[in-house]
Amino acid sequence: MTAPQVVVHRDKELMAQAAAARLITKIVDAQAARGSASVVLTGGRNGNALLAALAASPARDAVDWARLDLWWGDERFLPSGDPDRNDTQAREALLDAVPVEPARVHVMPSSDGPLGNDADAAAEAYAQELAAAAGPEDHGPVPSFDVLMLGVGPDTHVASLFPGHPGVRETERTVVGVHGSPKPPPTRISLTLPAIRAAREVWLLAAGEDKAGAVAIALSGPGEIQAPAAGAHGRARTLWLLDRTAAAKLPPQLYPPSSP
Repeated sequence: MTAPQVVVHRDKELMAQAAAARLITKIVDAQAARGSASVVLTGGRNGNALLAALAASPARDAVDWARLDLWWGDERFLPSGDPDRNDTQAREALLDAVPVEPARVHVMPSSDGPLGNDADAAAEAYAQELAAAAGPEDHGPVPSFDVLMLGVGPDTHVASLFPGHPGVRETERTVVGVHGSPKPPPTRISLTLPAIRAAREVWLLAAGEDKAGAVAIALSGPGEIQAPAAGAHGRARTLWLLDRTAAAKLPPQLYPPSSP
């Protein structure tokens, strides 16, 4: 388990731009070292703001988009193309503007797909896709993602792992169907904490005063059942990327005064 590092930015716009620049660098470095890179995307306002900032960055052309695998940490179990799906929003924010290889964009199944309206079967299918992409050098049945990004909810949820819900207790499966989500829509698909913790780096994104309480709780050392964000960490690095309002309830010793 890696100790979390905290970076606090002046505002959410600067946070998105800085995170996008950080992600470009990480992808380029991974491609130089291993030939390809693997990133897990997150939805929500902060995840989509990062993707939009990446799309607007001149440095985006440094990425070899044909050698990048894209996955998702969770998905709303809705029909393909639904505007509330994370993959639909990611396409609008970034993916339609860059030359990604369609076969390397690993979207989670939709509710109108071949498996029908069975979120558990859809979760198992995504788990099998992850396992097929994992190599002998990886830690278990998922690839060693270079970066896995997560938004942090006001209740400390990450992906679609909600406090006290069955999914956050899962220790064996890498993907689960989520039923009765306290946040609509009620049915979702999510990576589990074991899958999240296979990533080399986990980045947690939070901006806005409505996230301040959740950030403070998650970084105070609670159990992951009560605060799922506390259980999200990378094998090499765990990075919290915040704006000042989201960091407002943190004690100053948790982040350096020089944070931009």
